[in-house]
Amino acid sequence: MNSKHLWIPILLVMVFGATGVLWMGARTYQGAPPIPTYVSAEGKTLADREEILDGQLLFQQKALMQYGTMFGDGGARGPDFTARALHVMATSMRDFYRDQASRQKKAPLSVDEEAAIQARVQRELKQNNYDPKTGEVRLSEGQSHAFEAVQKDTQAMLNGDGLESIQPKGLLSDPGDLHKIASFFFWGGWVCSVRRPGESASYTHNWPYDPQAGNTPGTAILLWSVIGAMALILGLGITLMIYGRFQKTAGWHASNKEEVATPERIQGTKPTPTQRATFKFFAVAASLFLVQVLAGIWTIHDFVGFTTLFGLDLQKLIPLTISRSWHIQVSILWIATCWIGASIFCLPRIAGKEPSHQLTLVNTLFWMLVVVVAGTLFGSLLGPKGFLGDYWRMLGNQGWEFVELGKLFQGLLFLALVLWVVIVFRGVRSAFPKGNHFSLPHWLFYTTLAIAALFLSSFVAGPRTNFVIADFWRWMVIHMWAECFFEVFTTVIVAYFLVVMGLVSKKTARFTVYLAVILFWGTGFLGIAHNFYWNAKPSETLALGSVFSTMQVIPLILLSYEAWRFRRMPMEALKKNGDKPKLQNFGLSEAFLFLIAVNFWNFFGAGVFGFIINLPIVNYYEHGTYLTVNHGHAALMGVYGNLSIAGILFCSRYLIRTKYWNPNLLRVSFWSLNIGLMLMVLLDTLPAGLAQLVTVLDSGMWAARSQEFIQGATFQTLTLLRMVGGALFTLGGVLPLVWFMNSNWTHLKQAAPWAETSPETEEVLGGLAPTPLQHPED
Repeated sequence: MNSKHLWIPILLVMVFGATGVLWMGARTYQGAPPIPTYVSAEGKTLADREEILDGQLLFQQKALMQYGTMFGDGGARGPDFTARALHVMATSMRDFYRDQASRQKKAPLSVDEEAAIQARVQRELKQNNYDPKTGEVRLSEGQSHAFEAVQKDTQAMLNGDGLESIQPKGLLSDPGDLHKIASFFFWGGWVCSVRRPGESASYTHNWPYDPQAGNTPGTAILLWSVIGAMALILGLGITLMIYGRFQKTAGWHASNKEEVATPERIQGTKPTPTQRATFKFFAVAASLFLVQVLAGIWTIHDFVGFTTLFGLDLQKLIPLTISRSWHIQVSILWIATCWIGASIFCLPRIAGKEPSHQLTLVNTLFWMLVVVVAGTLFGSLLGPKGFLGDYWRMLGNQGWEFVELGKLFQGLLFLALVLWVVIVFRGVRSAFPKGNHFSLPHWLFYTTLAIAALFLSSFVAGPRTNFVIADFWRWMVIHMWAECFFEVFTTVIVAYFLVVMGLVSKKTARFTVYLAVILFWGTGFLGIAHNFYWNAKPSETLALGSVFSTMQVIPLILLSYEAWRFRRMPMEALKKNGDKPKLQNFGLSEAFLFLIAVNFWNFFGAGVFGFIINLPIVNYYEHGTYLTVNHGHAALMGVYGNLSIAGILFCSRYLIRTKYWNPNLLRVSFWSLNIGLMLMVLLDTLPAGLAQLVTVLDSGMWAARSQEFIQGATFQTLTLLRMVGGALFTLGGVLPLVWFMNSNWTHLKQAAPWAETSPETEEVLGGLAPTPLQHPED
């Protein structure tokens, strides 16, 4: 491939995307809602800025973002605290003015008088009385009453016995703490209702939907939904046209030049010392997968009230705020561990040799990750329970969903990522071809470097940073990892796997990675804006998100277009290479099965379930419902989970002696995991999300997130049905995989020295060195 002009599209995409993200960041700082001092109609200070920030600190310390949501982001067990506060404000103000008018009239109010009161409530909620000179907001009589109503509601929720109360009781009991966190929730409700200066909608574009409070979708939401749909169809048409032009080189094509990885060829190889050392990454990752699933099972048990065992209330020992934190954090850690291990496994084959002391660095990286995992598990347990005192944020939990681990372990994780970059660079630098900066070795290094660099975003926000600004930096980690650079990294790894399997040519792999970079970066950078629709970001983000986030579906549609060809590749490659096209003649069939699943879930979980909630007008109503949970589970486990297991099995196939390889057990695990995931989606998360959406449309977001809905017959029945898929997923899928990996610690091939020769330039351009030294297996 002539790389003379290849840098131009890449540079344009990066400059355009990075400029857009920097601009959104600047506008977030400029347009963030103020944190004021609230003053009553009589001039009494109800809550000042510091008390509100103290409330935000308590929200983080108690891990309440794992229980409920703030501006729609967080856990789905409890309410959306902003939606609930807004509804309490609206109803309490209505009741206050109604009682006031009834006492004056001494008779029931007419329909017109009721309507006038409702209009007054909405007018006062929308009016922005913030004075930038004093930093104060003067509340009306009704709003002052609403402030006290939010205080009482929060006290009942966090320290009461009612239906809406969080369990176990007494999460917060100190009156001063309850006042502070209630003031924080009131601020959230105020941000959702009051007009942004110079605009007709609130800071959150009138989210959440609550007609009583006057929160309904504005013109811009519908307009940009139409434009987003148009951009999708236009972008898809252009992409398919270009794809058709380069169809012979784009996509996955079975190779007739590469040697297919048959069982005999795999049996005749031995791993290098660093390759053999990666097995512990995979075995530990499989065990962490089990930990994540068990934490998720315990979290779901809380939804249906199954929290006692032999009379012991386990909810007091491990409340949902802790179990969900484990479920979220460990999912990221086990998947990341798999990818780190897989990338290290690739290095000797890419470069044709191992640098000195590489094994020491790999083992050091492993133990750094072990400390991070242990610190995350124990910190997330001890921090919210108050056992760490003032060190809760340093050693325990930070309170941000997906960025939960304590600062000390967060710093150690960053150092581990830096060490990973060093290991990758040392492993591939000798394979960098002259004059070509777009080879697979380069892309592997670029993506690992970007992943480590982007993690710096998680260090920017402090505990007292304005929640809206802090949330920008939280999404800079989550979105840029999951929907931008991880996508490219995984494409590089999959391309490497397929070349080693003998299924595609090096030329096809190079072109496919290059195309993936343009597509994923072209839509992914600015696609971050769809996370900013309703969390008080400036209105321009609504426009950017509607267009570029919608177009993120395009690469996923191309994957489905390639799916049939991808599925047939092993048989076609075997036929072209003169081998009998039978599954047993392909030595990496189990890993390939999981790659097929990645293709399916990329389209179905990330594409279909992602697209149905992406357009602003749909997202306005569904944001904060189980439709988001549905998309998250199907995409994270379906795509990244399956890909991680494919990496485990691909590498382990070369590490475990052939007689201990158990293809039947692994196929049972594959079908159980994917059928179980599908059952969980179809029996619970999708229908539960649709039921919540209907409730939002009928009554508002507050109702769909109330305990009346969560404890209602429909939601409880669907949650119980989830156990059907969950049982298959865990018993038939997770446990066999964990047993297989951990039972083979002693069945690994012996390591053999690597050939200390540099690969030929033509091979390097493909990102692959010659095959390793051949050794008969013991």
